[in-house]
Amino acid sequence: MPLKTVQEYLESIKRPINLYMFGEKVTEFWNHPIIRPSINTVMKIYELAQIDEYKDLMTARSHLTGNTINRFTHIHQSVDDLIKKVQMQRLLGQKTGCCFQRCVGLDTANALYSVTYEIDKKYGTNYHERFKKYWIEVQDQDLMVGGAMTDTKGDRRNRPKDQEDPDAYLHVVDENEDGVIIKGAKIHQTGFLNSHRAIIMPTLTLQDGEEEYAISCGVDTNAEGITLIYGRQTSDTRKMEEGKLDIGNFKYGGQEIFVIFDNVFIPKENIFMNGEIEFSRALVNRFAGFHRQSYGGCKVGVGDILIGAAALSAQYHGVDRASHIRDKLVEMIHLNETLFSSGIACSALGFQREAGNYEMDMLLANVCKQNVTRFPYEIARLAEDIAGGLICTLPSEADFRSNEVGPLLKKYLKTSPETPTEDRYKILRFIENLTMGVASVSYRTESMHGAGSPQTQRIMISRQADLEEKKNLVKDILDIEK
Repeated sequence: MPLKTVQEYLESIKRPINLYMFGEKVTEFWNHPIIRPSINTVMKIYELAQIDEYKDLMTARSHLTGNTINRFTHIHQSVDDLIKKVQMQRLLGQKTGCCFQRCVGLDTANALYSVTYEIDKKYGTNYHERFKKYWIEVQDQDLMVGGAMTDTKGDRRNRPKDQEDPDAYLHVVDENEDGVIIKGAKIHQTGFLNSHRAIIMPTLTLQDGEEEYAISCGVDTNAEGITLIYGRQTSDTRKMEEGKLDIGNFKYGGQEIFVIFDNVFIPKENIFMNGEIEFSRALVNRFAGFHRQSYGGCKVGVGDILIGAAALSAQYHGVDRASHIRDKLVEMIHLNETLFSSGIACSALGFQREAGNYEMDMLLANVCKQNVTRFPYEIARLAEDIAGGLICTLPSEADFRSNEVGPLLKKYLKTSPETPTEDRYKILRFIENLTMGVASVSYRTESMHGAGSPQTQRIMISRQADLEEKKNLVKDILDIEK
């Protein structure tokens, strides 16, 4: 099947699904005003893949079939693939100004590809061939696939096997020759509702006695037993009001879902790990590395948008020539390009796994994400500084359109003769949207916690840094015995 068109994607997600929002069941979610911007974002991926100008970044040739596929379904076959992935993610951030939801599935697939190969090598299982068959279907049908890692975790002091409620971590509750039944929940599920399928993974390194939690499998997002609860976003109900000005980014948006698995059956052919606890660490770490690499692209693209918005705000206010404004914009650019440098660097130093696919440099990927937990906060602070206090106190669009007070707002919010007041409104709301998470997945908070909170990267940096080797470098110079 050729690459899906935008309309084909939209039609393909129009299916029954057990979804709740604000305590009520949602039908025809694709028409819901809160949800539709997140669908528009995914549609942009399908749109760009059809345009010649972007095909080098947006598509690839499958090593499994030889067919042209969407790069979001590609298993990396070279360092060039790793670099193009980051460039593609920056492009999409630039085109949407938000989370475009498809990175998690890509990163999950690339981690699972090598891990299934290594499990088979040790145990003589056939997980790798199962996964390849499963993934060929994904590629041939141009499916959007989510990745489900994060469990609710219950009492954080206790291991999965020691939880009062065993469902605090998703686990296998029954098994037969046809497959397994799983129960639990996955949270922070980016784009799950907009995905056709999802791949489940463990959320941490598992120990003896926790074999039931060592499950990785593929599942249809509308499978029997799955309940979806839509995650709230700051000021999300603005999307349900008349008009668009108060939304900020009224075209595009992100999406997070709370997903409950209540005795969901997984057929044997869709199981890629089942009880092999010693491989849980590799799967978690490799996925995290790929996803931390991703942040060197996606957050940079959104950063480009925020920098542009701040520069427009300065222009509309008539302060764009002020030296301190130019200096702040330069600092924002410097920080943003530093993030991109990290994403490219960890890709450029990628290497080939025994399974044949390519993986980024783990240390630099974690350095990349550690920077992402910091730099977007400073970029956002500088954008808020340049925009001014009106991003927090601007009256509503209803007031702006009002016959009574609208003319007063237009009079007193006027800046230069060449700047329409409505354009000033749009920019201020857009900066509010990006920096405060208004009606969108927050650029700042998602930078902090997406792909793991800061301490998880620091742990990996400590493991990867090889301090003993650095000590030996000094000993060599100083002729100190090793």
